[in-house]
Amino acid sequence: LKEGFGMSERRACKAIGCCRMTVRYETSRPDDREIRERMKAIAQERRRFGYRRLLVMLRREGLVVNHKKLFRLYREEKLAVRRRGGRKRAIGTRAPMLVPLRPDERWSLDFVSDQLTDGRRFRILAVVDDCTRECLALIVDTSLSGMRVARELDRLITERGRLRMIVSDNGSEFTSNAILAWADQNRVEWHYIAPGKP
Repeated sequence: LKEGFGMSERRACKAIGCCRMTVRYETSRPDDREIRERMKAIAQERRRFGYRRLLVMLRREGLVVNHKKLFRLYREEKLAVRRRGGRKRAIGTRAPMLVPLRPDERWSLDFVSDQLTDGRRFRILAVVDDCTRECLALIVDTSLSGMRVARELDRLITERGRLRMIVSDNGSEFTSNAILAWADQNRVEWHYIAPGKP
């Protein structure tokens, strides 16, 4: 407004609703070039160091800096440490599976789910013999925990006899401590399929 229309500072500030002190303000912030350069150099050497550990290193070198100020500089320089991946799932064996030649040599387990008319959800555990394609069991309930799965597998083994291998996905019921203990106890090889593979 001052340059374009030749207004005075007072009138221009009144027109845009701005305080004259804000317009006249000049920063008194000190030059942080030394801290920035040293921080970038340390971060280049130690890539997994966050701003707190950089603060300790800078203080060891005699550079006095407030932790809040260092965090601001750290963000301005875009030095944030990249987050590591999520928790690792149980992967089981990744050896190639052999084609079953006899019944009760390998079973596949999976869940299907649906909803009743009143909105309550229920799940069905399907157990299939991979050689004969026979459905050995369909266990229906509103909640099927790892312990319940282990109990149902015990019942099936009592009826059908010894089993060599079970194939499943990485669902929480199949990777629970109850299932891992059951597989060890019954000497059954448990093969987890790769995520996203049918």
